[in-house]
Amino acid sequence: MAEVETTATSAALPEVVSTTEGWTVDDEKSAAQVIESSAAKKKKKKKKKKPASATGQEQGEDDTVDAPVEGDNADGQADEDGESKDGDTGSAEKKKKRKKRNKKAGGGGGGGGAGGPQTDPPTIPMHLLYPDSNFPIGEMQKYTDDNLERTTAEELRMRDRLYDDKLKDLRQAAEAHRQVRSYVNSWIKPGMKMFDIAEKLEAKSRELIGESGMDRGLAFPTGCSLNHVAAHYTPNKGDNTVLGYDDVCKIDFGTHVNGHIIDSAWTVSFNPKYDKLLEAVKAATNTGIREAGIDARLCEIGAAVQEVMESYEVEIDGKTYPVKSIRNLNGHSIEPYCIHAGKSVPIVKGGEATRMEEGEQYAIETFGSTGRGHVIEEGECSHYMREFDPQHVPLRTKSSKHMLNVINKNFGSLAFCRRWVDRLGEEKYLMGLNQLCTAGLVTPYPPLCDIKGSYTAQYEHTLFLKPTGKEVLSRGDDY
Repeated sequence: MAEVETTATSAALPEVVSTTEGWTVDDEKSAAQVIESSAAKKKKKKKKKKPASATGQEQGEDDTVDAPVEGDNADGQADEDGESKDGDTGSAEKKKKRKKRNKKAGGGGGGGGAGGPQTDPPTIPMHLLYPDSNFPIGEMQKYTDDNLERTTAEELRMRDRLYDDKLKDLRQAAEAHRQVRSYVNSWIKPGMKMFDIAEKLEAKSRELIGESGMDRGLAFPTGCSLNHVAAHYTPNKGDNTVLGYDDVCKIDFGTHVNGHIIDSAWTVSFNPKYDKLLEAVKAATNTGIREAGIDARLCEIGAAVQEVMESYEVEIDGKTYPVKSIRNLNGHSIEPYCIHAGKSVPIVKGGEATRMEEGEQYAIETFGSTGRGHVIEEGECSHYMREFDPQHVPLRTKSSKHMLNVINKNFGSLAFCRRWVDRLGEEKYLMGLNQLCTAGLVTPYPPLCDIKGSYTAQYEHTLFLKPTGKEVLSRGDDY
């Protein structure tokens, strides 16, 4: 969700040894029976299971190995004693049985948990798909320059563990986000109503995150802004806007577990003439991620992003446009239940020299435009958000008091939209909602628009600054 700039072991088993030297025929027969009996008993032992891999492999298929007779090797493979050849040699025939390889689980993170297979389309919530809570790890990136020693300091690796619980929640939300957007990309197409796209996406997101009150659910409304509208558009009830082949659609949605938010966005276009615009913004976002880190100055990140973004041009219908960073849109820090936590990550040079710090979470997002590179609020409002720490304000009308209670109970300090209020069965609530906005308890977020006729694109990822490296939590195979 965009922030508008307001101020710049396997154990060895006993061996069975065979020899025939000096034995009679009866002795040999007796020994062979003993060997066969011992081997048969050992083969009946339970199959071994391989521990969960750190690369997102399934636990659904076990590794199986026959119990060894003559001892295990380092790979857990077993040699078996066979019967004597020609009745006088007694040498064992060695047989090896290869282990079965596990199948890779779906997802797209940088590694991590082992879960069972997801359905197609996905229907299993993440906490059931990964009952051991070993969710896939995002993309890990090393710190550079002055922070390089953080990757090798033992005490810093120990401090990583302080964030285990938080990262577990974030990784769960991130995996739900990856699976939802993969699902959306499988069916989104021109001719669909924006209202239907948003509703279908959110229904699947609620299902996969396992929505449960304020403990887990949607972090903010689905943004599906078109063309010159850069952010904060989601259709209200009665909006019949249709997605067209020549549209550029920014899809921005969030998930959360215990208030730990994943904020990630990508751009959908069907006409290849916009490919360079999307390429520029994706490269700029990846630049911002690369430059982010502990002690990194926010203004320097903005300068690096702008340099990459504005090195691109895009030709649309025979006319060449320079790609511009939208200078009054920013990335932002994130705290539990607080999507905009105070620090802004610019996408142009200038701004504050504030530094990033260990243990902080950021949404790195960039916006490129073929227009003027500046947005204004325009159009019917759909996004709203209650103040994170609201002051006591006396409310005079019953409708405003009721609406505040609805917001506190269902959304808290998380952003919401009018479709979500409609979904709760509320009617005739706009007057009460407007009164809360006037009182300063709720902030409206109208659509943010560049000049008409221009095109805008967006890419966004959520990352966390661990003591030993940064984890790009929302990274997937798609972007």
